[in-house]
Amino acid sequence: MAIFSCSRNESQLVEEPVVSKTLEIKGADLSYLPELRASGIQLKNSVSQPEDALLSLKKAGVNVIRLRLWKDPETSNSSFQTVKKLSQEIKNLGMKVMLTVHYSDTWADPGNQKKPQKWNHLSFPQLQDSVSVYTKKIVTEINPEYISIGNEINSGFLFPEGNIQNISQLKTLLQKAISSVKSTNPNTKIILHYAGFENATSFFKNFSDLNYDIIGLSYYPHWHGKSLTDLQQNLERISTTPNKPIFIAETAYPFTFQWNDQTGNIIGDSSQILPEFAATETGQKKYLAKIKEIITAVPNGIGFCYWGGEWVSYKGQNATNGSSWENQSFWNFNNQILPVTEVYK
Repeated sequence: MAIFSCSRNESQLVEEPVVSKTLEIKGADLSYLPELRASGIQLKNSVSQPEDALLSLKKAGVNVIRLRLWKDPETSNSSFQTVKKLSQEIKNLGMKVMLTVHYSDTWADPGNQKKPQKWNHLSFPQLQDSVSVYTKKIVTEINPEYISIGNEINSGFLFPEGNIQNISQLKTLLQKAISSVKSTNPNTKIILHYAGFENATSFFKNFSDLNYDIIGLSYYPHWHGKSLTDLQQNLERISTTPNKPIFIAETAYPFTFQWNDQTGNIIGDSSQILPEFAATETGQKKYLAKIKEIITAVPNGIGFCYWGGEWVSYKGQNATNGSSWENQSFWNFNNQILPVTEVYK
């Protein structure tokens, strides 16, 4: 592989060799897999034979499966017992487990960090204890190889106490979770996860005294910018000051702008994607190959993880509450695996 740098004459491209390295994390988030299986839908391999998603991705070269964990969700998916069972299955196949612990009963992201309902009336010391006990339970019973303390915690987590505007309380809660992991299994690698790269350098400087292991960044062109040069430069800069390994914790790309159910898709037109990669099967594959190339070229880069690859239209073509991501999945509308997965080889 090669990267290119501009000389003083910016039109002159100079090819520079990149030392090849083996990526530690070649991951895929499969949090919807239990729902897919319950629906009865059959995914297929490259020769149209029915094959479970876990087995297909293992054969493709995926070595880490990422799962979200919710505290007390309304349904069983992403619940403790469901995630625990699936995690053991993943380990039995020889892959590693990465848990993204939302510390919420539902989705947590930069705009939503609602703490679990059962924790709503706790005092701050009680909240710290609950975070500690819950985190120890996760590591003891599921024993993931990687654990993310919160999901996309740009604004903090466990609101309102853990809002980043109260940095002291946020650090206290993060430290409680980190200490619980370290004391339970020091081999479990701890991730702090940030969405995008804008203001990420200053964000991670806030936590320079915390004993976490890996920086995780989400990157989606629609939300985080359409310059892959900026992406690579920021990956290098963000990881340099704390000198931490860094990986792309979430990314995805469409293979079409068509729909396979009656649920509107989040990414649906050319203004939302990169001009150099079309919304085609080939474009999707080239995009992920470029992401792999970029993170490999970053000195502290250790890998990438694709989000929503399993989120096909499993509720049927007439579903209005189906998948808003099926055009970015790893399987086409005939449920056959796509060439993008060849990037993992």
